Amino acid sequence: MQKTRYALVMSALLSGTGAAAQVTPTPPVPTTPEPTPAQQPATPPANPQAPSVSQAPTPAASQPASPVPYGGGMRVNLSPDGSKYMRFITWHQVWTRYTENNTGTLRAPGKPQDSQVDFALRRSRFLVLSQLNPRFMVYTHFGINNQTAVSGGVNPTVDAKKPQLFVHEAVVEYKINKYLDFGAGMHYQNGLSRLTRSSTLNFLSMDAPLTNWPIIETADQFARGIGVYAKGRVSKLDYAFSVNESFLTNQASTPMGLGSMSGTGANLINTGSNVAQYNPQSTKHIYQGYVSWSLFDLESNLLPFNVGSYLGTKRVLNFGGGFLYNPDGMYSRPNSSVLNAADIAAATAAGVNQFNAVPTRKHDIGLWALDVFYDTPLNKETGTALTVYGVYYNYDFGPNHVRYIGASNPGYGANALRGNAVPHSGTGNIGFVEAGYLLPKALFGTKARLQPYASYLLAGYEGLRTSAGERQNVHIADLGANLFLEGHNAKFTLNYRPRPDFTNVDDVKYRPEITLQTQVFL
Repeated sequence: MQKTRYALVMSALLSGTGAAAQVTPTPPVPTTPEPTPAQQPATPPANPQAPSVSQAPTPAASQPASPVPYGGGMRVNLSPDGSKYMRFITWHQVWTRYTENNTGTLRAPGKPQDSQVDFALRRSRFLVLSQLNPRFMVYTHFGINNQTAVSGGVNPTVDAKKPQLFVHEAVVEYKINKYLDFGAGMHYQNGLSRLTRSSTLNFLSMDAPLTNWPIIETADQFARGIGVYAKGRVSKLDYAFSVNESFLTNQASTPMGLGSMSGTGANLINTGSNVAQYNPQSTKHIYQGYVSWSLFDLESNLLPFNVGSYLGTKRVLNFGGGFLYNPDGMYSRPNSSVLNAADIAAATAAGVNQFNAVPTRKHDIGLWALDVFYDTPLNKETGTALTVYGVYYNYDFGPNHVRYIGASNPGYGANALRGNAVPHSGTGNIGFVEAGYLLPKALFGTKARLQPYASYLLAGYEGLRTSAGERQNVHIADLGANLFLEGHNAKFTLNYRPRPDFTNVDDVKYRPEITLQTQVFL
């Protein structure tokens, strides 16, 4: 209880410090309701017909009636008319957090720890965008993620130091006509849902539920794929389709590991578990796509990053749907697969050729989703606004598959259920909804805006069952508020989550998790 109070006091002090830093404001800088890489560039976009958010007039008064788009970065013109340019965008998200850990969590070798106050670098990124002419675009996005004091480094489960700086995106794009753009490289033109294509800088809630990136770091590179894509807009219909390579999975498994041992000596047997895992031999392409229909304001689609909250600067109602398909992405052994002592000895001797020695079943990864996004100003005089998003996911990863993930996991070691891990994905159905309300601007004057929010995820995975065989559903709720000092460009987010601990699926406990996120991007 003392640690909980300590975390809350620290959060209040940090928020107060951030607010105090704004007491003597510099001349007004345009704020952005849709910043970052998730933003669209301020320069003329590759689509000459698409309006640029940065073209909004600069306010003459020091107290604008509504937020003005920041435009998404620092720009250097390479030609007198600005048709050739480079833009630079950089951002950090830092977490101050109190976490009551899942049962059995270690914080160091051989050191169990029930809870702690810790600090984490959730994201640190840099993006460079350049337009050579109205038809050509190139951008590069790199950075690090999820560095804590005990994990996230070169060897991410046991060391935190010197995390790997890697390429998130490296894209070249060519505009064929006003309806179609073609691109190639390491890209974020994901399918499935709006949230799977979301910007990380203008979330409504503190972060994504992570379930929206179902194959992250298994068959992709941190929710990115290397391949080709086509995107565009016809009337009010936006679309994006891609074909990517399937990365060899880092989820280590073997055919023998898909079963369990019993017996001894000549009676030793290995029986299949009927639980699908990522297929280490998967080399087939990943196909995905997403389409959406806009009823009101059109959103910029120059970059793939969807905005999470416009803070009352747009009226948007979009209905969307998408899919992801990877043939033979998973494999399993049924319960009827039984290896005797001789079979086990032969499979062990085969080593890496064990895949040929032990028969397995292959399963396609087949995922689809439907979603709706609504964002609207409610009262332009007071500045209030409403944001609501809902999505339904249907996931098929093969029989009984469940995977666990915890963002910036504070636990040490390779135990999948350590730290703050929750059931992240699996074969089953998931529903997620979030809503936020931007309070009147008179609450803090021109210095800050406040946006309370709440989100809820309900998932039913066929592999999460009690010892009695009953399905144990996953309930994850978040409650918090965004304090905007310069729109999404400078904000604090305080989030509370009663996190489900599935260490004992028969008796799920709910552990408190309180996080203060400090975000600044330019």
